Amino acid sequence: WSLPVVEAAEVDTILSPCKQVGKAKDEHLPLPCFPAISTLRDSKCCRAMFYGFGVVLLLVAHGLLQERIMSRPYDGEYFQVSVFLVLINRLVGLIFSITMMFAKGESFKNTAPMWKYFAISFSSVGASTCQYEALKYVSFPVQMVAKSFKMMPVMLWGIVISGKSYGLKDWLHAVVVTAGVAQFLLMGDLAAANGTTNSTYGIFLLVSFLGLDGFTSSFQERLFKEHKTSTYNQMLYVNIGSGSVAFISLAISQNFGRCFNFLADHPMLGHDALVLSSAAASSQWFIYSQVKEFGAVVLAMTLNVRQVISILLSC
Repeated sequence: WSLPVVEAAEVDTILSPCKQVGKAKDEHLPLPCFPAISTLRDSKCCRAMFYGFGVVLLLVAHGLLQERIMSRPYDGEYFQVSVFLVLINRLVGLIFSITMMFAKGESFKNTAPMWKYFAISFSSVGASTCQYEALKYVSFPVQMVAKSFKMMPVMLWGIVISGKSYGLKDWLHAVVVTAGVAQFLLMGDLAAANGTTNSTYGIFLLVSFLGLDGFTSSFQERLFKEHKTSTYNQMLYVNIGSGSVAFISLAISQNFGRCFNFLADHPMLGHDALVLSSAAASSQWFIYSQVKEFGAVVLAMTLNVRQVISILLSC
């Protein structure tokens, strides 16, 4: 007897599942000789569920802490400087990204033009500031439901930035969500938890947030596709830019002293801000990973689930 002759083409066919799984740069290596198990572990469905669960869990915690800091008093006194929270968030995110880049041995060189990172940084700081400030004028459930309107701005920015096109079904879905948001805003209680009743300004801040946040995620997606940036590379430079913008804003407004005095009088704010920033930095990884692989619209859909859970928990 003799061993059967196996052509090279047949070998490639047999081993192709192992070769395909984990082909992407950021994926894990496949399990050798078990293509079915590797495919299951690294399938898009599993990754989508993993990213979605992380985004929802961490942003729910982030939202509840955000409401506590901005709309609940510390010994009868409210914290008013939302940009300071943005700065702390970005510093923690910067430390996280640097640590992970060292651990993975990634290059610290920017792979996209610096102005593109800073465009995301400016829009990110603007969006974060608007959502913090809005809690002074509208209730937390109103803010969460208004964020469900995020799909349409993301789709519009996708057309402008990346030349995307969407079908009738996609637009109908966005319109139905928008109609639900409008109904809630017209019929619900808009007042903030601190009793402020300037809900018109609060809604203006929410609209600004939606526009800026839609640009942020859409431009992030473009950088991933056009310049092949890694998750940590984009986190690093965007956090550097965002932190710089927040620092300059605090310096110009001379609010550093005000913030540190409040921290000295109410140390609990420091604890809340660190927990908030840890949740924000961790959620950044899930958000960037989801945008990189599945796009900004999928992120917007995931955030709709987050809004529902946040509203239920806050009621």
